[in-house]
Amino acid sequence: MNRQSENRNDKILKSTFKKSERLCSKKVIDKLFNEGKSMFIYPVKMIYLETHIQSYYPVQVAFTVPKRNFKKAVQRNLIKRRMREAYRLNKSRFYSEIADKQVALFFVYTGKTVCEYRETEKAISKGLNKLALEIAGKIK
Repeated sequence: MNRQSENRNDKILKSTFKKSERLCSKKVIDKLFNEGKSMFIYPVKMIYLETHIQSYYPVQVAFTVPKRNFKKAVQRNLIKRRMREAYRLNKSRFYSEIADKQVALFFVYTGKTVCEYRETEKAISKGLNKLALEIAGKIK
């Protein structure tokens, strides 16, 4: 492997969550909700779609918490912060398992109460592991 590709892999596997890793494209989000598959691990629903994204990173991610369940923005923001942090800490293993595929991923918090960080982190970690196996074609 040459030095440039080693440097690129180090940057990707770093525990950061940059703007370019966020799913912002309306077209991709619409396609994700129309054609994507989903899996549920309480309290998080994951909607994903293998697609070609014009991005440096193999996965682009978005997070949402429904206003219907959490009226106060403070609570919604807290949950989204917790989900982003859990994803940030678990993404390096996920990246290495999906190889060269590109994925659009959307996390929807479905719980009715604000869960502890540990519970959210456990669900996201478990979901990413399951998703990596599914994308690699090992389970269906």
